[in-house]
Amino acid sequence: MTGTTEPLLLGAVAYDPKVVTIWTGFRSWLTARGLPFDFVLYAHYERQAEDLAAGRLHAAWHSPLAWVRSQRLAAAQGTPLRPLVMRDTDRDLRSVIVVRADARHRRPADLKGETVATGAVDSPQSTLLPLARLREHGLRPGEDFRVLRHDTGVGLHGDHIGGERDAARALMSGEAAAACLSDASWLLFAQDGTLPPGATRPLDRTGPYDHCVLAVGHAADPDLADGLGRLLRSMDHADPEVRHLLDLEGLTAWLPGRTGGFAALAAAVTEAGHYDERGRITAPEYAP
Repeated sequence: MTGTTEPLLLGAVAYDPKVVTIWTGFRSWLTARGLPFDFVLYAHYERQAEDLAAGRLHAAWHSPLAWVRSQRLAAAQGTPLRPLVMRDTDRDLRSVIVVRADARHRRPADLKGETVATGAVDSPQSTLLPLARLREHGLRPGEDFRVLRHDTGVGLHGDHIGGERDAARALMSGEAAAACLSDASWLLFAQDGTLPPGATRPLDRTGPYDHCVLAVGHAADPDLADGLGRLLRSMDHADPEVRHLLDLEGLTAWLPGRTGGFAALAAAVTEAGHYDERGRITAPEYAP
């Protein structure tokens, strides 16, 4: 790596108690292999994004929305930001707009005048991207249909899926004609009983998008950052020493980071007025 004694400092958001277990385990594994590494935990992504762009962090385990904001903050300051790695499960995801199986709705235009349930205001998968998809069909949120938002875990950028679960329940109770969910949550809710099997069907889907990414800011030592990337990509799911950590983090392999899968979310953020082009929070209802 390098001769520096300062560890590479990574930020992660404590959206669940398992985050402590995951990054404590990763820290032990990385330092045992010669990488000076430490981490700090944040209550929400907004401060983490600001600290990465300002150089108070070297790297950050970012939600897709945090990546969009950090990229805008860094660009406004003229400082570099790059994606280092992402999980194999972070690529080419989709969200779905579902209705009850017996609903009269057959196409998105049928939701005009209806209520659509979403997750939290800052959830890419259950709010920002599905609402952008409905805009593509000519339906304006708040004008052509009512948005019934479920602001559980605001600031966690949809990592807490409680808002999605509440949206699914609103659909089944009749409070909403449709619910916006990630494909993964829709499958999970059918398995855990939140949505009875066969009780819902898809009305529409978003295009593919990418999810979390480990981002490296301008304050990082390039050798340490590259070393972190190499070590993470070398983790083998067949190795019992790291398998439980990878399972907790929801991946089987780390892959190189990429940026192309965030374009749809960046456009949705601009359309919704969530952040401005300099990365400032501009959504009046958003207070993490």
